[in-house]
Amino acid sequence: QVQLVESGGGLVKAGGSLRLSCAASGRTFFGYVIHWFRQAPGKEREFVAAIAWTGGVKDYADSVKGRFTISTNNAKNMVYLQMDSLEPEDTAVYYCAVQPGVVSKRPERVDYWGKGTLVTVPS
Repeated sequence: QVQLVESGGGLVKAGGSLRLSCAASGRTFFGYVIHWFRQAPGKEREFVAAIAWTGGVKDYADSVKGRFTISTNNAKNMVYLQMDSLEPEDTAVYYCAVQPGVVSKRPERVDYWGKGTLVTVPS
């Protein structure tokens, strides 16, 4: 059974940095794509970034390009989201999610989800 556990969220000033972690377990993830989505209060869940488990393919939402970096540590079954130059608009619950095969920017097409970690960037 796939389990995803996010950590690393918190309160950070605008312009600051955070690194989110996702611990993945329950199966071999070769051939899977690992995603980060986020959901701000009162808004729909949106795609943030994705990476192939082997690290060969990466994709980012336009709103985070150049500020966020997604990476994996296959040996530790970990996925990371380094978030720099944070803005109040980045305030949201951040979710790790996995899907076999391809990048899925639509959350309804992603099968496995963690419970999320809250990131707050006060204005």
